[in-house]
Amino acid sequence: MPALVAGIHAVKLPRRLQNLARTFFESHLRTTAWVPATSAGMTARLEYAIDPRMPSPLTVKICGLSTPPTLAAALDAGADMVGFVFFPPSPRHLSLETARNLSQQVGGKALKVALSVDADDALLEGIVAALAPDWLQLHGRETPERVRAIKARFGLPVMKALHISTHDDLAAIAAYDGVADRLMFDAKPPKGAVLPGGNGAAFDWTILENMSLQAPWMLSGGLGPDNVAEALRVTRAPGVDVSSGVERAPGVKDEAMIVDFVARARAAASALSLGSRADPP
Repeated sequence: MPALVAGIHAVKLPRRLQNLARTFFESHLRTTAWVPATSAGMTARLEYAIDPRMPSPLTVKICGLSTPPTLAAALDAGADMVGFVFFPPSPRHLSLETARNLSQQVGGKALKVALSVDADDALLEGIVAALAPDWLQLHGRETPERVRAIKARFGLPVMKALHISTHDDLAAIAAYDGVADRLMFDAKPPKGAVLPGGNGAAFDWTILENMSLQAPWMLSGGLGPDNVAEALRVTRAPGVDVSSGVERAPGVKDEAMIVDFVARARAAASALSLGSRADPP
């Protein structure tokens, strides 16, 4: 299958707009060629392509959002998914009324993800009615059968979180791959922890090297602005999820850290996809 090519040809653009255009294309497509400017402040051709053999652009999810300013920061930074937690022990837990208000703020700018932990149908019905989520994220001990049942009942795609600590934990993936619409690999919570995720703990990312699945997947657990680039380099994950890594206190998101995380994740994904291609002059 040939690559799909998109380009800006023979256009006169100030250097600042050239850089903006290049950043956009490199964040969303795969570069095939950059033809340098033929005169100062000009560019003859920017040509990019989507190569079907290459992974799709990185999906960035900011989870545990609970206030209008931090949600706005995630949306303005370009997060693909925004996550909302419905689990009372969590400092990020939302009431249904708060969820309803935040849902209106999203306004289609990102996909809304509702995170629950071993929730029954009644709770899920309330969450769906309040948030109108695009995705349901199951972060407890839900079985593959429970995943199927939730998908059938609510007609929404389901993301299933699986906890990873050692290579032995990979054995559980097969039962969910092809059942869940997306998988998330999170660190196993510390012994005695109340929360199944959002603990700021990472795991050995090399466990996920050369991961090949039917379902798309995301890396989570202990990520933050300072290590997301290395996490992507090791795992080549097609998606990343962050919660505590962009907080200044448990449950208190930091707007600047959110923006920094998204920017660093995008830059790292772009650098990996572009390989060793030299920057244009």
